[in-house]
Amino acid sequence: MSHLNDYLAEKRTAVLARNAAIDAGTAQPAQLKATVSAEGRSGVRRLRIRDHQIISDSPPDFAGYNLGPSSPELQLGVLGTCVTHIFLIHAAERQVPLESLEVEVSGIIDPRGGRPGHEQTPIWPHEIGYTVHIDSPASRADIDALFEAVERSCPILNLLRNPQTIRAEVKLINSRADSANDGQKAADAVAA
Repeated sequence: MSHLNDYLAEKRTAVLARNAAIDAGTAQPAQLKATVSAEGRSGVRRLRIRDHQIISDSPPDFAGYNLGPSSPELQLGVLGTCVTHIFLIHAAERQVPLESLEVEVSGIIDPRGGRPGHEQTPIWPHEIGYTVHIDSPASRADIDALFEAVERSCPILNLLRNPQTIRAEVKLINSRADSANDGQKAADAVAA
């Protein structure tokens, strides 16, 4: 048994417990949150999720220092991690042995998108595709059923295929005005 199959045995226990909680009505929605800040002279973006941090940066031709993947690259990576995880979940649940699993995701981002002469070129990553490399003694029918289950239930894959409206707002923090107001308040307090 490969190390991945050892993990799948552990994953199966967790998947069955999670499914039991869903069936019992005790599972609740999880609130997701990510915070990103642009930092100092480098402009790198620090992504914080729970207790984790990832640095995102641009290549040098876009005033970056190449300190981390770009946002479009992260998006492809997120798709790949989600597809991989959902394959593991369904393989564990269905007891499909996997010696190895690798998901390769590709796409195109065109910097000319939306500009004169390229108005029809998307400004977002497009022509996205993924290839799954599986080493398994399972039958082709089992692997095909596994793939169909992943296609139906992968959250990020289905988010990209079925986009939603995203709420957005801008909150202006004018630190110079706040400092000036604080200074004026202090001056008024002294005068009073």
